[in-house]
Amino acid sequence: MTILLMAFALGLDAFSLGIGIGLKGIRLLDVLKISVVVGLFHIIMPLMGMFTGHYVGSLLGGVAVAAGGGLLALLGLHMIYSSLRGEGARSFDYGTLWGLLVFSLSVSIDSFSVGISFGLFAADLIVTVMVFGLFGSLMSIAGLLLGRRVSGLFGEYGEALGGVILLAFGLKFIL
Repeated sequence: MTILLMAFALGLDAFSLGIGIGLKGIRLLDVLKISVVVGLFHIIMPLMGMFTGHYVGSLLGGVAVAAGGGLLALLGLHMIYSSLRGEGARSFDYGTLWGLLVFSLSVSIDSFSVGISFGLFAADLIVTVMVFGLFGSLMSIAGLLLGRRVSGLFGEYGEALGGVILLAFGLKFIL
């Protein structure tokens, strides 16, 4: 259940930025292309983070759980802060390889930090990264398609909700 909620929280970033991109108008082929790349980044980034977390966990022992919880809490606070500041999708051409990579990295970078935390907690590697990738792709598709149809009602609040979920789990691990 924790992995599903974390995947949902991380996917909200892809969802909210996807709405912003979708509001500009997007072809269905681009929705598919962006969502696949976002999903791959949601697999690669936490995987790299988990390997880093396993290494750090073996060095730090019991302190690692509190450090991982603190990292999740800080990440959640940062997501809430960014949402309130209004840092939405920046203007760039997502149709180019560079734009697609920048967009995918921007919505997946949080997954690296969460991957570190899960590495510290010795979470199941394959299940975790596959669920993160699936949720990243699906939430991206949902955001892009929703953005095509509605105004930005949810986009600016999606990241804040994801931040609250990460903050809550971080505090749970610390306390």
